[in-house]
Amino acid sequence: MPNIASILKNEISRVARKEVRTEIETLKKASAAHRASIAELRRQLSALEKELRRAAKGATRAVAAADAAEEEITGTKRRFSATRLATHRSKLGLSAASYGQLVGVSGQTIYHWEQGKARPRAAQLESLAKVRGLGAREISERLSAQ
Repeated sequence: MPNIASILKNEISRVARKEVRTEIETLKKASAAHRASIAELRRQLSALEKELRRAAKGATRAVAAADAAEEEITGTKRRFSATRLATHRSKLGLSAASYGQLVGVSGQTIYHWEQGKARPRAAQLESLAKVRGLGAREISERLSAQ
C-alpha cells in the first residue's frame, strides 16, 4: 500500500505546478503585450525623428534662401574669415569689447567669431566690412564718441 505522505506530497506538487503555470501564462501575455507596445513606440519615434530631420532640412533651406535674398538686396556677397578678423583686431590694437562696439555686438561675440564657434549674419558682415574700411584715427574717434 502506498504511503499517504508521498501521495499527498505528489498531489500538492501537481496543484502547485498547475497554479504556477496559470500565473506564468498571464505574465507571458502581459510581457508580449508590453513588447508589442514598445516596438510600436519605437516605430513612432523613428517616424517622428525622420520627420524632424526633414523639417530641419527644410528650415535650413529656407534660411539659406533668405540669406541669398538678402545678398541680392545688398548686391555683394561678403566672405568671413575668423583669422582675418583676429588679425585685423590685433593690428588695430583693440580689445574684443572695443571692436564689438564698433561692429555693434558684444566682445564675447567677437571672441566666438575669432574662434570659429559662431559666424556673423549678413548684416553683421556688412558692419565688419565698414569697420575694415576705417582707418586708425576714424576708429579712435568713433570709440571716443561712444
